[in-house]
Amino acid sequence: MVNFDAGEVTDTVKIYKHTETSNLSSSKSVIETANGSHRFEIKGYSLAKGMGAGKYISSDIFTVGGYDWAVYFYPDGKNPEDNSSYVSVFLALASDGTDVRALFELTLVDQTGNKKHKVHSHFHRALESGPYTLKYKGSMWGYKRFFRRASLEQSEFLKNDCLLLECTVGVVRSRMERPKQYSINIPPSDMGRSFKDLLENEIGCDIVFKVGDEKFNAHKLVLAARSPVFRAQFFGLVGNPNMDTVVVEDVEPSIFKAMLLYIYSDSLPDVHEIMGSNSSCSFAIMVQHLLAAADRFDLDRLKILCESKLCDEITVETVTTTLSLAEQHRCAQLKRACLKFAAANLNAVMHSEGFRYMEESCPSLLSELLQTVASVDDGGLPLSKKRSSSSVVGLDLGADRGNPAESVNPNGRRLRRRL
Repeated sequence: MVNFDAGEVTDTVKIYKHTETSNLSSSKSVIETANGSHRFEIKGYSLAKGMGAGKYISSDIFTVGGYDWAVYFYPDGKNPEDNSSYVSVFLALASDGTDVRALFELTLVDQTGNKKHKVHSHFHRALESGPYTLKYKGSMWGYKRFFRRASLEQSEFLKNDCLLLECTVGVVRSRMERPKQYSINIPPSDMGRSFKDLLENEIGCDIVFKVGDEKFNAHKLVLAARSPVFRAQFFGLVGNPNMDTVVVEDVEPSIFKAMLLYIYSDSLPDVHEIMGSNSSCSFAIMVQHLLAAADRFDLDRLKILCESKLCDEITVETVTTTLSLAEQHRCAQLKRACLKFAAANLNAVMHSEGFRYMEESCPSLLSELLQTVASVDDGGLPLSKKRSSSSVVGLDLGADRGNPAESVNPNGRRLRRRL
């Protein structure tokens, strides 16, 4: 008989746990709105009355979320049965669309500054209401009884025979977000730095520019790729691809150098650094010369960069020369900024040294300046150009405040959604 002491022999039971592995994938659908607003000013409201029910005044077309929209204002109401008791306001889809879902807000602006606006908004309705859906060009949302006409004409919303309407549209869009398995940091582009090195180190240069007493080496292909003027000069029908020297007149060497640096780097160089500390020219004058050079060599982006810098440098002393420059080189944005500044500081500008020069060199600007002053005095905003459709009879559509709004397509199909 064999005795076994406890613990001498053990029987080990191994338990194998089966772990099941799986690849879990994920994605996220994000539904959001692309929002945009448009302000519609109606001057001469009293003259619009009597157009007749169903006749409207339209705003300029504006774009939100990739679709075109317009605001329709009906001075005598949308429907004949209202007997001109109400004004009507609608938002219309002005482009072809398939199932355009959107939220909208129509606001009659309180012009007293007390911000007691009359607002019809669908951005904060209950969840079950949902956005509206439009399918056809010309379909509309809005209110045939937006405001009782007698109350409107006695209110603060009407000022100097002018009404202000604001429309905000939120187009519903969806996008898919997928998690990235791996991410790699991508350094910023160094193309500009590389091309600038070619210029500064004069590697492979094949053209020499003589500007005043200085010479600048460059590359024909780079210049031709960036400037239509250089392209025509070197490779055009009357150009000479074999030329190796170009004499540039009426441009300061430092300005030409700044222009070359922009051509190679696609960024505005430090003009102060290029001009040096001994230069007697102000920053604004330097940038004015650079803008003129950009226009001469057809460098549109450099021209806009200079416009932006000059906008920041507008003063009583510089506004007239900058305005004349903007007129000469067709800089619409810079010109508009100068006119507004001059109108707001008219007395000081008229006593500046440059004002007499502007009178003699650009007399037409005085007329535009007076028009800008008159617009500021009236407190008005620039009028949008009216579309040719402004006298077209609108569609029969609307909803009372608090009642369901309706949408209609050009084929007569009526869609009703409660918001």
